[in-house]
Amino acid sequence: MALKSTVYKAELQINDLDRNYYRTHHLTVARHPSENDARMMVRLLAFAIHASDDLTFTKGISTQDEPDIWEKSLSGEIERWIDLGQPDEKRLRKAAGRARQVVVYTYNGRSTAVWWAQLHDRLGRFDNLSVWNIDDSAVEQLGALAQRGMRLQVTLQDGELYIGDENGRSVQVAPKQLK
Repeated sequence: MALKSTVYKAELQINDLDRNYYRTHHLTVARHPSENDARMMVRLLAFAIHASDDLTFTKGISTQDEPDIWEKSLSGEIERWIDLGQPDEKRLRKAAGRARQVVVYTYNGRSTAVWWAQLHDRLGRFDNLSVWNIDDSAVEQLGALAQRGMRLQVTLQDGELYIGDENGRSVQVAPKQLK
């Protein structure tokens, strides 16, 4: 018998000073059995960075043809494809051909360096691809904020994020652009 996803509810109050975007999103997040709290929180972080009314979580880990998060136009075209981790070159080539913008958030320090060293030259030709790394300590702190019911305040300013919860805990995240 297969394990089922765990459902989390998150209220994200987003204050994006860089984009003048101020909204509250009420999200239902299904955490796959193979996903840990830290990865799920990186998904919420990526959502907050790119928040829009059309941005949605997909089936993610359990499907090969979908990213973790995407934004589609009204005509069904993929505007933004957001993946987490260290996708292989083939997946990224396919994503770059299907979406107007592809964004990857990596978050495993040592293995990210090896992964990026292997791929950065081959992925340089994709102008619609950006790759960001999130520091291991920030990912660990994000994981500690995970609760089945979350109310998070997210402020984005000058490319940095400040994430706080209703218990007074907070995390500062400064994603580093690799590409």
